[in-house]
Amino acid sequence: MQTFKYIFIAIALLCNGMATVAAQTYGDKALDEAQSACSERPTLKTNAMMIGVGATNLLDTYLSPEKYRGLDVRFLSHTRREKDSTSWINQFQHEGNVAYADNRSGNGGEMAGGYTFRYSLLRKWKVSLWGHPLQLIAGGTAAGNIGIIYNTRNGNNPANARLSLHIEPTVGFDYPIGRPNGKRGIAFRPGDAARYPVVLHYEASAPLFGLMFSPNYGQSYYEIFNRGNYDHNCVPTTIGSTPSLRQMLTIDFRLARTTWRIGYLGTIEQSQVNNLKTHIYTHSLMIGIVKRFRTVKQ
Repeated sequence: MQTFKYIFIAIALLCNGMATVAAQTYGDKALDEAQSACSERPTLKTNAMMIGVGATNLLDTYLSPEKYRGLDVRFLSHTRREKDSTSWINQFQHEGNVAYADNRSGNGGEMAGGYTFRYSLLRKWKVSLWGHPLQLIAGGTAAGNIGIIYNTRNGNNPANARLSLHIEPTVGFDYPIGRPNGKRGIAFRPGDAARYPVVLHYEASAPLFGLMFSPNYGQSYYEIFNRGNYDHNCVPTTIGSTPSLRQMLTIDFRLARTTWRIGYLGTIEQSQVNNLKTHIYTHSLMIGIVKRFRTVKQ
């Protein structure tokens, strides 16, 4: 009997040790899985590729005191990156356009083209509006522009370059409409708005301060570049000298297994520096395709 007692004690100790090792092993495994999940940083990327056609109104008193009206065609790549773990959005926009416009008499025209890059850092807030998740956004944008305007009638100084860098306060919202697909309740995670059949977007920005290139009144490009006669051609700007506004209102909707984006893009670009006035007004109908996907970084 004494022998069986010792055997029973040995078996009990062995089972207890095995249970301790197993618990530690599976506990470590669960801990590793939890740490791995915490170390993963999912990022939602939303990209819209759009083209637009609209009306334009051009004025550049360096080239002509006349206003020119015509057609504008533009391309816009609009990309957002946002993470579940942060309230900040990184936004990138590449925008290019070409335009042709005539004067009132129809005996002369102007051609314009340009490229603009915008980087925005935006803060988002989620609230409920009529049972839907309204996302408000606000922040700042750095916008760099390069372009040219060419007058077909001018012999001397037929063209004027456009070069600027501005800091722009930016505001907007995203508002899903209709019932979400497959789920109820309010969406508060990035990308949850994609579950809704229609999503309304709005964004507006205006230059607060910056820097731009401009010849002075009566100064030729030959004087600037060949003779090196600098005459306040690098001009600091404020909202007073460049009162401008850019706004975009679009709607995302599903059709034929594709997410489409259609909407309005309006720009009011004005400047009054070096005794010269310029403006470019455009109103464009935009249409394009939206793609959303998630990436995970360890």
